[in-house]
Amino acid sequence: MNTENFLASERLVNAAYVRQGSQGRRAHELRLRALLEQGKCPEDGWDESTIELFLHELAIMDSNNFLGNCGVGEREGRVASGLVARRHYRLIHGIGRSGDISAVQPKAAGSSLLNKLTNSVALDIIKLAGVRTASSCFVVPMATGMSLTLCFLTLRHKRPKAKYIIWPRIDQKSCFKSMITAGFEPVVVENVLEGDELRTDLKAVEAKIQDLEADNILCVHSTTSCFAPRVPDRLEELAEICARYDIPHIVNNAYGVQSSKCMHLIQQGARRGRIDAFVQSLDKNFMVPVGGAIIAGFSDSFIQEISKMYPGRASASPSLDLLITLLTLGTKGYQQLLKERKEMFSYLSENVKKLAEAYNERLLETPHNPISLAMSLRELDKQSGTAVTQLGSMLFTRQVSGARVVPLGSQQTVSGYTFKGFMAHTNQYHCAYLNAASAIGMTKEDVDVFLKRLDKCLKALSKGKNDEKGSPALNEEVVSGMEKCNLVEEDDRK
Repeated sequence: MNTENFLASERLVNAAYVRQGSQGRRAHELRLRALLEQGKCPEDGWDESTIELFLHELAIMDSNNFLGNCGVGEREGRVASGLVARRHYRLIHGIGRSGDISAVQPKAAGSSLLNKLTNSVALDIIKLAGVRTASSCFVVPMATGMSLTLCFLTLRHKRPKAKYIIWPRIDQKSCFKSMITAGFEPVVVENVLEGDELRTDLKAVEAKIQDLEADNILCVHSTTSCFAPRVPDRLEELAEICARYDIPHIVNNAYGVQSSKCMHLIQQGARRGRIDAFVQSLDKNFMVPVGGAIIAGFSDSFIQEISKMYPGRASASPSLDLLITLLTLGTKGYQQLLKERKEMFSYLSENVKKLAEAYNERLLETPHNPISLAMSLRELDKQSGTAVTQLGSMLFTRQVSGARVVPLGSQQTVSGYTFKGFMAHTNQYHCAYLNAASAIGMTKEDVDVFLKRLDKCLKALSKGKNDEKGSPALNEEVVSGMEKCNLVEEDDRK
């Protein structure tokens, strides 16, 4: 209520009580004012009542919520289901206009304000996470792969002769298909093995540039966050190469915001050379539903060009989810999550190493990967040709998600390109292995349960290695849904 309404209330309720209520309302409004004036994530997280008040205030600024509004167009924010309307806090118009996803909508001042604030708060968090010289960003309602495609399509207009994208290999389908979808030809640069780590072959990258000629190359497409034993690309050196040959550089930073090391690589790369844009997923870094990404960079004009390349208006859901989450956490809450993630990575590494040694395996040495780790499966691979993949099935049966079992010699074709040793990031790695990662939000309980279930699976496989008929434990993937649940509960009790 405004001042006039509070004064009117004093005719019905004791004035002292009304003034007390007014002061309570004022406390909420001061938070809103600070956000609007500063455009930064609050240090302390907000309570749900303040967030909901703010969202309702934004919603009534949109034309579909005007009292007496008469809409005669084809897009008037009409929603058939009240449940759907409430799910979106009646912010129905989406974000952007047909010519620019970041533009203000005349009919939707509230949704436009939501869009601008979310982008501003997201930039604040990116700077806080380590890329302090980032100058611009925007939230796009597409996951990482399609967001990368949008970046490549924007570069097409700046480099009309270009047909190639130089791509240090990482075995993840969406980042590879993002180049194909944009209409370019990926030039795959194989990684080099240094100890257990797979690292960027800088000489091969430069040789490809010289062979293809710079004008024919759209960009270098590098990666930070990735599955071990691959480690983040040598971003600083790649950025220097891009600057030297005047070639754009797009970084796939899918889940790198949660890693200070990945963000430091981007910051240093931009300082020493050239990085045009870096793309990060919302769900992986901020624990919101899948469907959004942040495209960020160091040139306001280039990031604006990318936003103008998006055709039509866009869903406001990813922006809404991100803003609610960051207002709930505040900078203190998000920094605490980042700190806990690092602690969990150390805890996971220490305990996987102990478990590996108990089965005559080892934790692969990948010190340049700050999120993912890998445990060798040499002994399991010696046992039989199917034991490694069987381990993956057993873990899945026990409801362990996210762990990846990578056998030797697998081959897969993606968009017409055949990759040998697919998932291993190289044609032939020296052993089969198991991946696990410590991502934001992971708890000690998650690690403990994973280790317990992995131990039981390895133990069952070890017992069955001389049984030609196979152990019952090796065939648990065929257990029905109810039996799976009982199996998990039984394992945890043991």
